[in-house]
Amino acid sequence: MNTLDELKLLLHERFDVEVATLDPDTPLSEYGLDSLSLAELMFTVEEHFHVDFPSTQQDVDTLKGLAEVIDGLRLAKAA
Repeated sequence: MNTLDELKLLLHERFDVEVATLDPDTPLSEYGLDSLSLAELMFTVEEHFHVDFPSTQQDVDTLKGLAEVIDGLRLAKAA
């Protein structure tokens, strides 16, 4: 399972968003996630993927963008 698929499952499990409705390029706010939900998502992402999400990347607003940042963080951590 790739990072994008894992993110889709996290959104489904934590925020009850149907996986089939998730488009990687759609802003997360369009799924009913407010600023508090987005903050909760970031904490969940950090725990799930064992990464520290940098504050400079807090403006990522799509699943695709989030997956790319996570992949980059995991790659840097592994090096």
